[in-house]
Amino acid sequence: MTPRRQLWPFAALSASYFGHIGFFNPYLPLWLQDMGLSLLTISVLTAVQATTRLFAPYAWGAISDRTGERVKLLRIGAGVAFVCACFLWGDWGPVGLGVVLLLMFTHTSAMMPMSEAAMAHLVSQNGAFDTKRYGRVRLWGSMGFLLTVFVAGAWFEAFGMHHFPGWTVFSLGAVLLSVWWMPDIKEAAHLVVEHVSVGPVLRQKPVQWFFASTFFHVLSHIGIYVFFSLYLNSLGYSKTMIGVLWAVSVAVEVVWFFTQSRWLPRLSLTAWLVACSAVMVLRMGLTAAWADVLWILLLAQMLHAITFATHHTVCIALISQHFAGRLRGRGQALYTVIAYGFPGVLGALLGGLISERWGLQSVFALSSLTGVVATAAAYRVWRLQHPRRPLSDAPAA
Repeated sequence: MTPRRQLWPFAALSASYFGHIGFFNPYLPLWLQDMGLSLLTISVLTAVQATTRLFAPYAWGAISDRTGERVKLLRIGAGVAFVCACFLWGDWGPVGLGVVLLLMFTHTSAMMPMSEAAMAHLVSQNGAFDTKRYGRVRLWGSMGFLLTVFVAGAWFEAFGMHHFPGWTVFSLGAVLLSVWWMPDIKEAAHLVVEHVSVGPVLRQKPVQWFFASTFFHVLSHIGIYVFFSLYLNSLGYSKTMIGVLWAVSVAVEVVWFFTQSRWLPRLSLTAWLVACSAVMVLRMGLTAAWADVLWILLLAQMLHAITFATHHTVCIALISQHFAGRLRGRGQALYTVIAYGFPGVLGALLGGLISERWGLQSVFALSSLTGVVATAAAYRVWRLQHPRRPLSDAPAA
């Protein structure tokens, strides 16, 4: 049994990191809008985070797999990101701001994959991924997100968006403190000397369809991550109410992470993958069609417990199954690159172009359609795990 004290530093990192994300991602578009930037420029700058996920997580993951120095690398990343955040106070223009964000995100985008890789070992028992233990640690991240997204919304409503850089510096300072609290654990040298290729794993059909499913699932979610706050603002919602609507989605996420060990065993992991993407279709459809009806929008936000929390746990568990041991860091990094990097860049840039021509509502309508593709790919993963029996094997009537 893993001592609880070994998991507390991971809970602290999760809380501080997602506390940072909790205000940064929802309000970055509004801060950029407050600076007078166009919708297309905003979409390009918000795509910088996803762009770094195309290369940074795998590069950091490969280094951490080969050296075993996951904690030291986390400390370096947090320190550089904190310094970069201090430059957000400067007036650099769109290009200069893009460079600052690029440097900052290059050092933050790999933090959670490395942390997840290190924690996956601690939350496993007899080689099996313990969803209950993982959920009890990961819920601290949701609570951090919940706190900052709500408080920041009220703060920006009262004092203005120009405080955004200060919030960034403060939150990344908390991340820096949390990684220095983590024990400096290094994997035994014999575990990291021999290079192990990920190629054979990536050639497996279930893995390929899994990544296809996650790509389109998260592509559907990009409408929420990048354009949801702008969409609500255009509909006349206050920043406080925008914070409340984000907070609702994270509140149900916390409940799910705390209780998921009860529900997850009722279906196979691949069956959950199908269910999550099917619910995504419903959520994006409701958001596109009835965002001006508050109770329907609240219902759509509550579906976040399935479209994100359940989906995230299922993906981490499946990654841990397919990419074990010395492949763990690169497996988590590949998940970040394929599921968040490429969809983030594509979703932000295409969403910016689409919303300028057809309005922000069209982004969520398109997200519902990509959710259908994700559901079809997830069904393929499930079918590979549960192949149809030949008629000759069916029991006689």
